[in-house]
Amino acid sequence: MSGWAAFAVSVHAQMPQAPEVAAKAYLLLDVTANQVLAAKDPDTAIEPASLTKLMTAYLVFDALKAHKIDLKQTLPVSKGAWRMPGSRMFIDPKMKVPVEDLIKGMIVQSGNDATIALAEGVGGHVDRFVEMMNNQAQALGMHQTNYKNPEGLTAPGHRTSVRDLSILATRLMRDFPEYLSYYAIKKYRYPGTPAANESNRNLLLFRDPTVDGLKTGHTQAAGYCMVATAKREFPNVGVRRLLSIVVGTDSENARANESQKLLNWGYTAFDAVKLFDANQPVAVPFVWKGKENTLKLGTFRPLVVAVPSGSATQIKTQVVRPDPLVAPFAKGQAVGTLKVLRGDQPLLDVPLVALDGVEQAGVLGRAWDAVRLWVK
Repeated sequence: MSGWAAFAVSVHAQMPQAPEVAAKAYLLLDVTANQVLAAKDPDTAIEPASLTKLMTAYLVFDALKAHKIDLKQTLPVSKGAWRMPGSRMFIDPKMKVPVEDLIKGMIVQSGNDATIALAEGVGGHVDRFVEMMNNQAQALGMHQTNYKNPEGLTAPGHRTSVRDLSILATRLMRDFPEYLSYYAIKKYRYPGTPAANESNRNLLLFRDPTVDGLKTGHTQAAGYCMVATAKREFPNVGVRRLLSIVVGTDSENARANESQKLLNWGYTAFDAVKLFDANQPVAVPFVWKGKENTLKLGTFRPLVVAVPSGSATQIKTQVVRPDPLVAPFAKGQAVGTLKVLRGDQPLLDVPLVALDGVEQAGVLGRAWDAVRLWVK
């Protein structure tokens, strides 16, 4: 288990009251701290509409990273892709379109035709690609998600939740940072695309310079949905990224307004506090029956927590771990918890992992420590 995967905090203390958000469900995540700051019905099944394309993009980016496809490679446009209803980038079977242009068409214009062309290019055919989508969702821990298509048109059983969307969006940004710039493109037009269809539907890209993604969606059944992310600079922490997800709003403008409201509230209602740097030992306890006498506990990424504004000076930490610690320990193995308190009030728990492995000692070393433990 990686240090970051284990870095899922559980919150105890009462947090600032979230604003009223006119949405069927929503979630606000501090990506830097990996903390949910506010949520409404995070595990309720919802229709994702074109937010589905986040998973399609995840698999396309994964294929690029594995060199299974190339950005400059051209893909054919099948009749199935050409006939797709809804949002399109207006490609047709006479064309062979570069993968990079299909990615821009899928992201900026939310083109269903581009999405199907990419799905066929990566998976061979749509059904196989949908199977890949569902396998990846399970691998990421998206347990409320089931995909029926790559583009997000309404279909029986096609569902997800805002919590699952937060998992997907976070992993998309973390696993493929080299491709995130596509989500910040404001306008894109492929030859044949009507000029009226060149603007990104994420209105926050035009309103807030700190917003750099990610995706919008809309169907009659889903309402207007948005996954939006922003990064802002803060002293002592550096870049702090938040992610807001709103689904089931009434209009294109409403989803942008509600997303902006959540992002602004998150940045003002909470302060980010860096407790430890990446790979910095939080504790170095004694280890029995090991080739090493100590075990470094910490996280592989900077340990940042989000706390109610103005309460940073009240933060205290306590390490809770098994005792005694008996080798072996694998690098990345979860060993204990860092309890973060605001004064005497529990605020949240952060899992700690072994920063380095400790192998088991030889027979004599283990026997000697067994005696010492018995005496102890």
